[in-house]
Amino acid sequence: MIRRRARAGAIALTFALLAAACGSDDGGADAPAATVADGTIQAGSDTTDGTSAPETTTTAPAPLLGLRMETLATELAQPTFVVSPPGDERMFIGLRGGVILIYDPERGLLDEPFLNIPDRVRSNGIEQGLLGMAFHPDYATNGRFFIYHNDRDAQRQLAEYAVLPDNPDKADLDSGIALFDRAQPPGSTDIRHYGGMLIFGPDGYLYISSGDGAAGLSTGQDPSNFFGTILRIDVDSGELYGVPADNPFVNGGGAPEVWAFGLRNPWRVTIDGDMMYIADVGQGDIEEINAVSLAQGGTNFGWATMEGSSCFSPSDCDPTGLTLPIYEYDHSEGCSVTGGHVYRGAAMPELHGHYFFADWCDSWIRSILYEDGSVVELRDWSADLRDVGSINAFGVDNEGELYFVTHEGLFAKLVPAR
Repeated sequence: MIRRRARAGAIALTFALLAAACGSDDGGADAPAATVADGTIQAGSDTTDGTSAPETTTTAPAPLLGLRMETLATELAQPTFVVSPPGDERMFIGLRGGVILIYDPERGLLDEPFLNIPDRVRSNGIEQGLLGMAFHPDYATNGRFFIYHNDRDAQRQLAEYAVLPDNPDKADLDSGIALFDRAQPPGSTDIRHYGGMLIFGPDGYLYISSGDGAAGLSTGQDPSNFFGTILRIDVDSGELYGVPADNPFVNGGGAPEVWAFGLRNPWRVTIDGDMMYIADVGQGDIEEINAVSLAQGGTNFGWATMEGSSCFSPSDCDPTGLTLPIYEYDHSEGCSVTGGHVYRGAAMPELHGHYFFADWCDSWIRSILYEDGSVVELRDWSADLRDVGSINAFGVDNEGELYFVTHEGLFAKLVPAR
């Protein structure tokens, strides 16, 4: 069984000692000028005779004709997320039943799971199971990571684990610690709307998307509970975790952990610079994308008063004080939005700043460019990426390139067609 007590510091200490042992012993001397494959010196470096090398030129890429997908793995058992540790080339793929696999660009998909805990995960409903993962910003030295899943009692659980100090491809099963558990809202018998995205912000805090438990009429506008919210916690303080001093409800008016509320089922969240993008699955009519500055804690996104930019309950609602979506579409175009990431890679500089997302039902991928408070460009990639399947999640590697996984078991990378 997973533990429910304060974590020990032995593993973190072990990783710190290993990191120190692997450090440079050159006293901090500058590295020599780098050379490229043909032996010439890169632009801006010094030549061996002390003179400056001439600036090199780069060739502009051919025009971007569209997108295509590069298949990396198939027949995965309902993958729900794909994430990468800071500074690491490996991609970690979560399967709904409680397994995390590793894809290594050099070795491919590894046979042995990184984490294998189906005995700790309940996945009876399609929205239940292992739903999210995030690596601590200092994972390379402390080996800590976090997962969000349904426990065997179907409660939503945030848990912390550590990698084995002597095997970077294996998690330590005995290191598991439950940071919190939450049952569905009182009176709810539905097994939906758990949310599940985990992501660290530039402030070092962990942000957690938590669905409304299919009880939005009672939970959506109530920040005193964890339902229909974005939570923000400090995993580096407190017995299990701490609450940042600048959280909006730390002095009352809501649960201290709540950072934003008024959401239905925020199925995938990302952070780009100081902006958070939230894809919120709609009720019967509207799917929405929200964007908010990380400086705007306490934002109310409107559910269940609003569905998208339309009144839901009551039908003559007052939207004053509510933050409306930056983009929405109705159910003539799809039925369930899957949020993604903002593209910042090198392969497609033409798409820098584009936020990618998908619809689970209609199997399309789109991107929007959000600048100065409004969407200035929308691109539909359906003609390029036909019948990709029901996209459960997008992922991004440490080079800023985009990946996705589908409910049908596909793991693929988005690449340019030129």
